[in-house]
Amino acid sequence: MNQTAMTEIFAPWENSQESPLISFQSVTKNFGNFIAIDNVSLDIYQREFFALLGPSGCGKTTLMRMLGGFETPTSGTITIDGQDMVDVPPNKRAVNMMFQSYALFPHLSVWDNIAFGLRRDKLPKDQIAARVEEMIKLVQLDKFSQRKPHQISGGQRQRVALARSLAKAPKLLLLDEPLGALDKKLRQDTQFELMDIQETTGTTFVIVTHDQEEAMTVASRIAVMDHGKLKQVDTPDRIYETPNSVYVADFIGDVNLIKGNASHRDDGKTMLHWAEGQPPIVAECPHAPSLEAHCTFSIRPEKVAISRKRPENRTNTIQGKIEDIAYLGNMSTYKVVLSDGTRVKAQTANNRRIARRELSWEDEVWLSWTETAGIILDK
Repeated sequence: MNQTAMTEIFAPWENSQESPLISFQSVTKNFGNFIAIDNVSLDIYQREFFALLGPSGCGKTTLMRMLGGFETPTSGTITIDGQDMVDVPPNKRAVNMMFQSYALFPHLSVWDNIAFGLRRDKLPKDQIAARVEEMIKLVQLDKFSQRKPHQISGGQRQRVALARSLAKAPKLLLLDEPLGALDKKLRQDTQFELMDIQETTGTTFVIVTHDQEEAMTVASRIAVMDHGKLKQVDTPDRIYETPNSVYVADFIGDVNLIKGNASHRDDGKTMLHWAEGQPPIVAECPHAPSLEAHCTFSIRPEKVAISRKRPENRTNTIQGKIEDIAYLGNMSTYKVVLSDGTRVKAQTANNRRIARRELSWEDEVWLSWTETAGIILDK
């Protein structure tokens, strides 16, 4: 049997027989007249690495704080493992929370920081020692166990906080912007470490972040939030490739958005009439309008081909002039202005170490893409 056949696809949310570990049912949270969470229903499953993603003030931290017991819903119910959490205080929940500040005790060693919660629960000394050693090995801090927090790096402090949070074997670990204090390179490395640790322990992780790349990297599913509402809950690839709204398309990654009036084509595709004298854009539309409707075409820059010559046998072909070029190492981004003033980005991979740039500023170029490369959105 090949490796692909042996690998089980993890998707409990697609199995109607699976019961969620966490369930929000019509949850609303008001602070005075301000609605922080607006009628949210959401299921999160055991062993998920679930991301709450959105801009500042969207409600993601409030949702997490309600899970931890630090806020109470104004209405609706939250259950963990089938138990209603309304009257359960934070210290009685099988939940731990890891904050961005890490909140380590500066006067305690790495070992003692990890042991702190276990000692407070009055576990036998031998059990504490065994559990702390297990956690230290898990986060690869064997050589640093007797150091104080100020004697280790930011990334190592983050791992101490993670080990301390996991030491009590919670069913659920909440991570509030846990990598925000790290520099970009270390943050990227730590994302993969987090994924490995989550998979090893089997603990359900819920992470709050405003970093789209971070959510896309670590999460099994992402909930994109805005103004207290869930805009889309799905796997990272579906959120990226088939966003359900202009808001989600624009929030996740880089995207070209072209507005126009859409009409249905006989073969099931949709045509977007977007500029006078320009051929309509042909693409798929999940909610294909039967009558002409105002819609937006969304396409990622890497799916837009750019060339000097007009490509043959492509429905979607537009001419423009290169206005700007950004060299990003692994790729180059071309900003092309069209005859009506619309700007479209195209990206090409720099797959050679040294390559002569064939295209330059002010060059007349053709942009093209397949009928399945983008998506027409009606909201």
